[in-house]
Amino acid sequence: MKCVIKGTGYVLVHTPDMVIENGTTQTTERVVNPDSEYLKELPSHLRTFDQVLSYWPNQVYIGNKTPDELRDVAEPWCNETCDVADRYGKFGQMMPEDEFYLLLQACDVFDLVELDAEFVAGAKEAFAANKVIDETIVARVKDGVEASVVADLVENEHAEPLSFDGKLIGCVKRAHDIDVNLNAHTMLENLVAKASSVLALLTVVETAGIEKADIEYVIDCCEEACGDMNQRGGGNFAKAAAEIAGLASASGSDSRGFCAGPSHALIEAAALVQSGAYKCVAVTAGGCTAKLGMNGKDHVKKGLPILEDMLGGFAVVLTANDGVNPEINLDIIGRHSVGTGSAPQAVIQSLVYDPLEKNGLAITDIDRFSPEMQNPDITKPAGAGDVPAANYKMIAALGVKKGAIEKADMANFAKERGITGFAPTQGHIPSGVPSIGFIRDMILDGDIQRAMIIGKGSLFLGRLTNLFDGTSFVIQKNSGEQEATAVNEDEIRGMVARAMREFAQSMLADAE
Repeated sequence: MKCVIKGTGYVLVHTPDMVIENGTTQTTERVVNPDSEYLKELPSHLRTFDQVLSYWPNQVYIGNKTPDELRDVAEPWCNETCDVADRYGKFGQMMPEDEFYLLLQACDVFDLVELDAEFVAGAKEAFAANKVIDETIVARVKDGVEASVVADLVENEHAEPLSFDGKLIGCVKRAHDIDVNLNAHTMLENLVAKASSVLALLTVVETAGIEKADIEYVIDCCEEACGDMNQRGGGNFAKAAAEIAGLASASGSDSRGFCAGPSHALIEAAALVQSGAYKCVAVTAGGCTAKLGMNGKDHVKKGLPILEDMLGGFAVVLTANDGVNPEINLDIIGRHSVGTGSAPQAVIQSLVYDPLEKNGLAITDIDRFSPEMQNPDITKPAGAGDVPAANYKMIAALGVKKGAIEKADMANFAKERGITGFAPTQGHIPSGVPSIGFIRDMILDGDIQRAMIIGKGSLFLGRLTNLFDGTSFVIQKNSGEQEATAVNEDEIRGMVARAMREFAQSMLADAE
């Protein structure tokens, strides 16, 4: 009995001040070249919240526009204004930086986040008005401290500053005096990942139309790792986020695989549901401060705004088969094994063609492919090109070589079977999963039958291996198989009583 995708939630958080304070490109530049012209120019290239609301890819991410609509917009998209500028969408929302700081404190259970009292007073009403933020979370926000307290912590206690509109409004304190794994910078990274995951979980509960108590297990698949000097990556982001989100019935654990992590986690979640171990599992991931402004130097050099000013987050809820929602087919799993190698053709063979051929399918049986969904507005100026388009070309080229499609069909392959990239370059966030909301809708609407999610990752980043990584799976139209509903004791007694009455009546009839 296959599991189904019950709902999806996608969130973006606009964090322009975090770009300056916390993005790795900027923090590194301040160390190696503190008088950098780039750092001087950077503030003038930051976008306002209104500008990010009217940015086409952002509106696609939260579901107000589709990737197919985005494909027809002239590039670069940062020069165009979307005709929709809502902060809430079908799949989720965009949150401004000031409100996010309050969520950050609400997610802090060790009193590490200090916010200026005046700032809290000014932001709390809007924060409480957010449609997924309930009173239990609002109650976790403290009234704040004097500005002098924040300044002293930053200047004298190695706290990580939090700024809004260029003004110091808070900080994150270190959690230990000497443990580098608990320093203020790391604690900020972890709390940001946790807070944006909480926002995604709250969102998916709403979009999936379920109760918080329905979720029995949570898997977190972001790129961060939390722990101390004795176990640097022990976790558990999943359970920590579930606690704040109010998922009282849930347990959970973390799954890591760099950019391929979300695909691995979704396969694991599907297997847990299909096995019957859990009936409802949420896969979630929050955003990554290190990736903010990652390609900022190239954007500034070309006169573009800083396009990597958004933290990303997502959550997907999987449940037992309801006979309606799209299924994850665990019979069709692509695996980048140890022996696959990193040659592009070998990667596509292992992730796309091997699982399809094993199941008697061709690439033409897949209506849409969703590989790395990076926004080309971000990657093209940095010299990385259009990443999704490059994947479609490789899939099509190998298809021609295998005789699966004609050479003349290559040009239209991306348009007909690809999905235009629109996701922020938040590492794990773009890797296939941003399209699941649209894929679910297209299958439910009868527009497509099958789609393939392709996750790929770079394991060499951990300096433990030079191996590449990747996995893929297929989402398909529901087969109509619905899990049998459990029968309670009263129903059993009723069934037995009816059977006995019918049996007695038949005996009397025979006697007559």
